[in-house]
Amino acid sequence: MKVSPLALGLSFALYAFAGYAAPVNQVSAAVAPTASTGDQGDADSDQGSRNRRATKAKQLGAVNVTAALDVARNSLSPDTGSSEYVINAQNIQALPLGASTPLNQVLLQAPGVVQDSYGQLHVRGDHANLQYRINGVMLPESIAGFGQALDSRMIQSVKLLDGALPAQYGERTAAVVDVTTKSGVELGNGGVVGITGGSFGTVNPYVSLWGSSGNWSYFFTGNYLENNVGIENPTRSRDPIHDHTNQLKGFGDVSYLINNDTRLSFLFGVTNNRFQIPDNPSQTANFGYLNQTAFDSTQLNERQNEQTRFGLLALQGKLGDTAYQVSIGQRYSGLQYRPDDIGDLMFNGVAGRINQTDRASTLQADFATPWGGSHTLRYGVYYEFDRAMTNTNSLVFPTNPDGSQASTVPFNIFTGDRILAKTAAIYVQDEWDISDALTLNYGLRGDRYTAFREESQLSPRVGLVWQATDSTAVHAGYSRYFTPPQTELISSKNIDAFANTTNAVKNYGNNTPLTERSDYFDVGVQQNIGSDWTLGLDGYYRKVQRLQDLGQFGAALVYSNFNYRYGRVRGTELTVSYNHGPLSAYFNAAYSRAMGKDVMTGQYNFGVDELDYISSHYIHLDHDQKLASSGGATYAITDSTKVGADYLFGSGLRQAGLVPNGRSLPYYFQLNFNVSHDLNFDRIGKVHAQLALINALDRSYRLRSGTGIGVGAPQYGPRRGVFLTLEKPFSF
Repeated sequence: MKVSPLALGLSFALYAFAGYAAPVNQVSAAVAPTASTGDQGDADSDQGSRNRRATKAKQLGAVNVTAALDVARNSLSPDTGSSEYVINAQNIQALPLGASTPLNQVLLQAPGVVQDSYGQLHVRGDHANLQYRINGVMLPESIAGFGQALDSRMIQSVKLLDGALPAQYGERTAAVVDVTTKSGVELGNGGVVGITGGSFGTVNPYVSLWGSSGNWSYFFTGNYLENNVGIENPTRSRDPIHDHTNQLKGFGDVSYLINNDTRLSFLFGVTNNRFQIPDNPSQTANFGYLNQTAFDSTQLNERQNEQTRFGLLALQGKLGDTAYQVSIGQRYSGLQYRPDDIGDLMFNGVAGRINQTDRASTLQADFATPWGGSHTLRYGVYYEFDRAMTNTNSLVFPTNPDGSQASTVPFNIFTGDRILAKTAAIYVQDEWDISDALTLNYGLRGDRYTAFREESQLSPRVGLVWQATDSTAVHAGYSRYFTPPQTELISSKNIDAFANTTNAVKNYGNNTPLTERSDYFDVGVQQNIGSDWTLGLDGYYRKVQRLQDLGQFGAALVYSNFNYRYGRVRGTELTVSYNHGPLSAYFNAAYSRAMGKDVMTGQYNFGVDELDYISSHYIHLDHDQKLASSGGATYAITDSTKVGADYLFGSGLRQAGLVPNGRSLPYYFQLNFNVSHDLNFDRIGKVHAQLALINALDRSYRLRSGTGIGVGAPQYGPRRGVFLTLEKPFSF
């Protein structure tokens, strides 16, 4: 029976928008994916080994219409001079939790990616600042929270691009996470239904549907998750207190071939996350409430809810020799923090009921035109209109002139902000094949950002790839970056409202965040040894003005912006991979140093002694980690049975010391194992089973100690867990 893709899409969208969603927060890296540096080929199928440079597709050959349009879309994005790491759907399926692995944990396989609490990632010493793209369309970032907005089950391949990026990439530039979605045309008509369950009360059922009919194709996926470790445990205990989460996530991609050269696609997604905030036992109350002087911190009932919705409509194809993609989109995100009124007042002196929303509308157009036989001219525009709102009702106590509590009777203060932000960008660049061995990409990008003030910049970009030998490639690049602040803001007016209360802070009068500006230098070499081994070495340096950072300074798990006047970031990355027969293995190691000096905005978040020291000294950023490593191996015993092991290592993020952020946390090491087997039953056919052992050594390690600039409660990595996935594919 034929099922209408439009009916499927409408039904799925209505179902997805009714629920709640998010990721499993449990696992690390797995098998060796595919990566390259320099000039990545157009076809995902020609990727070689993990960091082996792919062959550049010069001619299309005999392919179907959809594949031809995919090649045309890929031609819009040069990779010359930047570093690229590719992970495909097969790599994700081989992870310990398979496609149930959240996207942030998938990306931890890449070199230079460091894990943090609340699911955050830091790439090459930057705090967040990640740009997400779906099929080449930029997705505006959501309000920072705990959950992941994108589901790993939608991914055909994902590229992590960093280094000296070409001119078409702007705004968020620590790294570009470019997702290519699965296609119903390539997968046929069918789907998969499965469930992952195990330790910590984890239950994660999911279903995906895909197919095509005539000129239509579609892919839909949705999953529900609940467990008792929604946010990292603030203690070493195996079972956190008050840490349950319920989440629902959905994604859809519907495409229509207008003709052989034109395709219209609609992509949409929804994520709803509900979190309990875990409790930290044995905390001492700092304030009295009415006649109450003590409060059991294990009875706190703080909660946070998060929502993300997005829709993207893209027209993509070719006009003569010119490839193009024009898209419009909208993304809505919301966050609600619900305090325990009495508990938050007694521990923190404030109980703030926070509501944040942000709605962004976008227009993006990219074009690529070959000319002169050896040149490809690429050009385009991007525009985003952002409307952000924050409303907070805060219960506080009055204070005496010396700052002591004047009364045990709280009162409410309402504060709010409404922000309109406009981002406009235009770029032009030329990729010049100087010879068969030498490619130069040079361009210019112009950005203008208007919100708290108007700021703009012209940013030159240049990248060079030299194929020194058949097995050796060298790349180098320089990029000037312009990074606007996130739209969350605490204004001077809001600070003044809390004068003479237990939520008062010093108002230094400079609380408007500034756009970061930086110069990025990157150089690397890649060496293939035979057909099995690939080695890569990459070094980078970034000189920053108005370095942006984020911190959790209040009781709520909401981040605040601030700027250092100066920043400097440098590092080196090594990648090694091996692929031969049934065995694949990889090893990544990274060294990084990220420093900042002189806090120039958001000073209300700091103490006077801290500001005095930082004004004349470089300090480590709180998310700086000196050493990071990941690695693993997978062995196929038979076509239906595979075993694998992988690990994560880190030298630790920063914590308070003799100077701000003066010490690093102890190193951590997490080892995981997995085994998978395809079962065949007479009546139902093939069933895929996968067993994962996470943190096999049960090493308890701290991601955060609860000290340092902008650091909230302590957070610990996952304890040992066992998870089983059962998955049944089907066709129709």
